[in-house]
Amino acid sequence: MRIALVGDSTMIDRGGWGGAFADLLFDEDEVQCINLSRGGRSSSSFITEGRWAKCLELKPAYIFIQFGCNDEPGHGADREANANTTYRRNMTRYVDEARAAGATPILVTSLARRQFGPDGKIHSTLEAYAATVRAIAQERHVPLIDLHARSIELYEKLGPDGCRALSPKKADGSYDGTHLNATGAAAVASLVVDELNRALPELGAYFE
Repeated sequence: MRIALVGDSTMIDRGGWGGAFADLLFDEDEVQCINLSRGGRSSSSFITEGRWAKCLELKPAYIFIQFGCNDEPGHGADREANANTTYRRNMTRYVDEARAAGATPILVTSLARRQFGPDGKIHSTLEAYAATVRAIAQERHVPLIDLHARSIELYEKLGPDGCRALSPKKADGSYDGTHLNATGAAAVASLVVDELNRALPELGAYFE
């Protein structure tokens, strides 16, 4: 059985949660997890670069789909997508084309950035994208992993100081509040599996 991961840098093997997620598989001989995520990609550019077509050619049984971080304003016209229009169309296209190819799509809301406000709470700029994915999941009856909500819950529980343990350091010594180090990847992958057991237990059974 083949699983494909489709998304941006928060889902890649190093810097995202994808590699740690694959490490939680019970039997890699029975289940193959292929991570097609790439840094800097948005729901639009992943399609226009032909990466989505290559995913479908692999004929995976399940496809995890997570975008949003690079769809926000400020990432260039080739990547930006309004949460309620272009992004909605793109994410709906992923669902419909995955199903047409015989795969089961699994929608994943964007991993939250560790952006704390003075009140000690996460002030996410990705909520509109997460809300759109939740709505599509409900409308199209798609299994949903609400990673945005679960990651916010985790970050607020740890607080700004505790989140440093999850965050890689930048060249200037400051902490990267978007991507994940090995500790962070393991923590987030566990959230994904927990959500998967709720949303699609027959697939979650293959993970620790």
